[in-house]
Amino acid sequence: MKLTEAEETLMQYLWDAKKAFMKDLLDTYPEPKPAPTTVATLLKRMIDKGFVAYREYGNSREYYPLIEKNDYFSKQMNGMINKFFNNSVTQFASFFTSKTDFSEFELEELKKIIDNQIEKKKK
Repeated sequence: MKLTEAEETLMQYLWDAKKAFMKDLLDTYPEPKPAPTTVATLLKRMIDKGFVAYREYGNSREYYPLIEKNDYFSKQMNGMINKFFNNSVTQFASFFTSKTDFSEFELEELKKIIDNQIEKKKK
């Protein structure tokens, strides 16, 4: 399941905070801040989707993520590769490196990361 753009923004704040009350989440937003009812609706949808849970303290709720940031983005990245690149990591890498404005240095750094991963896989 995927989060909407607004839900991803809120989830990012929640990942950064680890756990937060509604007021804390509202304070994180830049001006103009969304209405509290908007954030409450987003949280309800995220709870329904299984991304967020909460603990109740009297009338207050402390929200926390149920999915790790890396796990979410890994699933989204794999879905994008599947959808747009026929599940071909090679096609994705070709597009990624040729259609972006990476400098030679950045490409060399990317190559080092890939080489390190290859070495780990060999062990």
